[in-house]
Amino acid sequence: MVLQALRDRGIRISIDDFGTGYSSLAYLQKLPVDTLKIDRVFVKDIQANGENAEIVQAVIQLGKALGKDIIAEGCETNAQVTFLKGIGCDFAQGYHFAEPMDVAHVGKFITKFMGSDLEAMIN
Repeated sequence: MVLQALRDRGIRISIDDFGTGYSSLAYLQKLPVDTLKIDRVFVKDIQANGENAEIVQAVIQLGKALGKDIIAEGCETNAQVTFLKGIGCDFAQGYHFAEPMDVAHVGKFITKFMGSDLEAMIN
């Protein structure tokens, strides 16, 4: 990647006007949303001392300060879930819990974890 090659040569790179326009962080206060979802790109390689951990932790702190719930997308391992829970992430979704499924399978999936009383309510 060109930007990485420039950085490798000691050239510092800045993003101009970050947080303006439609991507503005100010919109987080104005938009009527309850939850922020952390993209799986940041969750995929999360490690306790890595860059992704710092980004994810910052998003969680920002979201909490704004009164939002936080969901981490793309959780595939118990280690990811444990780490995210430890830094205050409210919810997680991904293959660690289940593969995507159609409506016909959701009832059976929930029943597996909640018991037969739920199955009677669904059917």
